[in-house]
Amino acid sequence: MILALVVITALAFDFTNGFHDTANAMATSIATKALRPKTAVALSGVLNLVGAFLSVEVALTVTNAVVKIQDKSGAPKAELLADGGNALLLIILAGLVGGIVWNLLTWLLGLPSSSSHALFGGLVGATLAGLGLAGVNWGGDGSKLDGVIGKVLLPAVISPVIAGVVAAVGTWIIFKITAGVAARFTEQGFRWGQIGSASLVSLAHGTNDAQKTMGVITLALIASGHWSDLENIPLWVKVSAAVAIALGTYLGGWRIIRTLGKGITDINPPQGTAAQSGAAAVILASSHLGFALSTTHVATGSVIGSGLGRPGAVVRWAVAGRMILAWLITLPAAGLVGAVMFWIGDAVGGTAGALVVFTLLVLASAAMYLRSRTGKVDHENVNDDWDGSPTPPAVTTPVPAVPAVAANVAAS
Repeated sequence: MILALVVITALAFDFTNGFHDTANAMATSIATKALRPKTAVALSGVLNLVGAFLSVEVALTVTNAVVKIQDKSGAPKAELLADGGNALLLIILAGLVGGIVWNLLTWLLGLPSSSSHALFGGLVGATLAGLGLAGVNWGGDGSKLDGVIGKVLLPAVISPVIAGVVAAVGTWIIFKITAGVAARFTEQGFRWGQIGSASLVSLAHGTNDAQKTMGVITLALIASGHWSDLENIPLWVKVSAAVAIALGTYLGGWRIIRTLGKGITDINPPQGTAAQSGAAAVILASSHLGFALSTTHVATGSVIGSGLGRPGAVVRWAVAGRMILAWLITLPAAGLVGAVMFWIGDAVGGTAGALVVFTLLVLASAAMYLRSRTGKVDHENVNDDWDGSPTPPAVTTPVPAVPAVAANVAAS
């Protein structure tokens, strides 16, 4: 029962990851009208599905990089797998709850925070609550880049800077090269370029983010004794995680798409092409190296970089500052939720404890969804002019004016 709850919750996280991160690939294409909003999220969903099958390096990082599940010989620790692995399963469940709650909260606020760091923060917090400091695979011992420090924290700091620099230089070069070309030609041509670069980012997102859920489910299977290979992922896990993130992507996280596409800077097609190309390059390189980086950080860094590289563009630093603040508190906030959920589940004990944790997740998710219906953002108003907030103002219906003809008839 606990394993089933973990798998369901992991796929739910994957679904939220999909709609939370759709903006990473498609926000700039939607903002410049290179793609219609519904077409963009459909294309992104299909490519996320394909990308999920291209690699397993990030999935293996998640399986091995957070919780110390191996002893010195490389075999899974017997104490973690005792009693059907229930203690480890509760840690995983609590960590997933921490990640989902933070994803939904930042989606509600329209903040493009990191789903990856929400997941890792939740897992680290639950592991600290359940196993203490020694239970976390911190890594970073100088011999190789591994563990939370080498595979998660360092990429979190470095990747948005690299993506921003690449996008800024690329944008500057594009505008230099096309300086004497008529605007109507560059706008149309780069819209096609945006479609290609956005597709590449979607594919890259699948190779990185979908695999995080694969790694979590595999960790749960190891804990329950249903899997023992630390170097491979079961096929059904790959398929289910790929489908979940694709469906979430198709749903479209319109609030975050609006913030990333309209809130940071006004984007035109050449600028959008540079931003997406820079993001795709960094994400694909990181996936190849097994770094579980935040695609949100990379995409946002690229958008900011493209604003800095475009002559005359204005970056709204107040909006960017809110995002960076969300980045800084993602790990500890999700970790706190994960720790509290573990303590609650552990206090109740057994299957009942896991059911209580799952029920709390359902109640919190329902409350945030209902709150989101106020000031709704969808494909119809996602491109409205930015008014300084993540959601557009309420639409009021004006009183229709009396037609001039009717007024003349009445006067006569």
